[in-house]
Amino acid sequence: MPGVSVVTDTTHYLSPELVARNEIHEVSLYVSWPDGQQRESDMETFTPFYERLRASKELPTTSQPSVGDFLAVYEPLLAAGDDIISIHLSGGISGTVGSARQAAEQCPPGRVRVIDSATACGGLGLMAMAAAAGAREGIGMEAIVARVQETRDRLTLWFAIDTLEFLVRGGRIGKAQGMVGSALKIKPILSVESDIMPIERVRTSSRAFARLAEMLRTLKDDGVDGWVVQHIQAQEQARKLVDVGREIFGTEPVFVSEIGPVIGAHVGPGLLGAGGVPRGLLG
Repeated sequence: MPGVSVVTDTTHYLSPELVARNEIHEVSLYVSWPDGQQRESDMETFTPFYERLRASKELPTTSQPSVGDFLAVYEPLLAAGDDIISIHLSGGISGTVGSARQAAEQCPPGRVRVIDSATACGGLGLMAMAAAAGAREGIGMEAIVARVQETRDRLTLWFAIDTLEFLVRGGRIGKAQGMVGSALKIKPILSVESDIMPIERVRTSSRAFARLAEMLRTLKDDGVDGWVVQHIQAQEQARKLVDVGREIFGTEPVFVSEIGPVIGAHVGPGLLGAGGVPRGLLG
């Protein structure tokens, strides 16, 4: 049975250490300002980007990897004898998975399986980790695909953003359109279920924090114990939410990380998110 390599894109925002430990291969998305384009994977820190985003009247644009970007990652893995499972940012908000599929069509038939995660950020990261666990265990492509799908089915991921302004300005508001208007002053709680989905609207950051904590408690009650926290330029709030999570679960999070510019360009600074899956799916 051939080995299986796991490929994803940079919008998972796992730490470099987790990526290396899980032998996950990455294809980078791009961020463009009027003065140039940069691969997200080339950014050593995200703070300068967010400082510029706060100060700029013009939003940056983001773009998916090219077919050639995918082939540059796929071809050496295939040449080494591995099959590939390639898991990517939701097709409802990005064309990344479409580029992956076009690249797969240029590879030997049946060697590359492309999966639309129908989620983003931490959810994508957890799905990639589940696939990597299956690859380490040598369970074969079909069993890995089944584990990834189970991970997606068990996934809950919520994020609270400081304002809807960036989603509105960038045209990525999706099914949260109904929150627009006077609601620009609220602290919306959203999820990604293929598209950006509204969960509820709250008036204050403290209430948004409380709802994320309640969501973690619900996950614990439902048998979900592999929990994560992500943020954008909200380190102190993330630390407090991690403290709450430790009290709820009695364990450390699977990971804590900052979401980068490709997603951050569309939601803005101040995001705080949490979610999880059963830890057993991660190996």
